[in-house]
Amino acid sequence: MEHHFNINGESFLISDDKLLLDVETIHDYLCGESYWSEGIPLKTVRNSIEHSLCIGVFHQNQTIGFARVVSDFSTFAYLCDVFVLNKFQGRGISKQLMSFVMHHPNLNGLRRWMLMTKDAHGLYSQFGWQQLGAPDKAMEINFPNIYQKNN
Repeated sequence: MEHHFNINGESFLISDDKLLLDVETIHDYLCGESYWSEGIPLKTVRNSIEHSLCIGVFHQNQTIGFARVVSDFSTFAYLCDVFVLNKFQGRGISKQLMSFVMHHPNLNGLRRWMLMTKDAHGLYSQFGWQQLGAPDKAMEINFPNIYQKNN
């Protein structure tokens, strides 16, 4: 599935074709610029892409944005690793990416979506996301510095 759009005369493509992804660009962002996966090994990024629905945003054949969805495609999806490269932020590209994700045919009719974010609540709320309705029912196991220990 793919979607073409223009912003200020510049052409962009959003696609779920993993063969278009520049894994090194994705790794560079996740490893060095994100707050959630600092230090993540390239092997781990490759493995996560292989086993997830991945959506890339492309400008002039270069990966400039990314989102990854872990799902059974029937009842549940976890949205993660969402980013747009810094020099492309503030143009509405993340809204295009989120619209593509939320309307992806493999993700229709899910009972529950989840994500974790420190600072993008405003973006996600535009697509119906809200804080946990029953946070007392949610549990987690979290190893926040796991990638620093493995390097």
